[in-house]
Amino acid sequence: MTLAGKISTEIGVHATAAKWFNLYTTKLYHVQNLTDRIHGVKLHHGHDWHRNESIKHWTYTIVDEANKRITYKLFNGDIDHQFKIFKLIFQAIEGDGNAVIKWTIEYERVDEEVDPPYGYIECLHKCTRDIDDNLLKE
Repeated sequence: MTLAGKISTEIGVHATAAKWFNLYTTKLYHVQNLTDRIHGVKLHHGHDWHRNESIKHWTYTIVDEANKRITYKLFNGDIDHQFKIFKLIFQAIEGDGNAVIKWTIEYERVDEEVDPPYGYIECLHKCTRDIDDNLLKE
């Protein structure tokens, strides 16, 4: 049995892909105010949320503005105990009148006893709906 895998979900949203991408590139600290499922984000190092050099709870590894795609490497807490690799990929895709948010988790478990991170992808799916409702109100 392989310990590495990839799971993803796509959610149709009402806010534009540009608005979503802007939220995750310039206002990451604001995400906790848009959904009850995220209880806090922290700036671990640095003084500016908008700089890639700053270390946040989610650390930027790649920002692809042309494709509105951001790759985060998550670490610490339960993640380090269960996964050797845990990458979270956010992509805002512009559609015909609507946007689609695609979340992908690429992971490698430490051993076969660890379940794939289905709970994380489910949480992201639910948070996306909450955040979309709030983005439309802004």
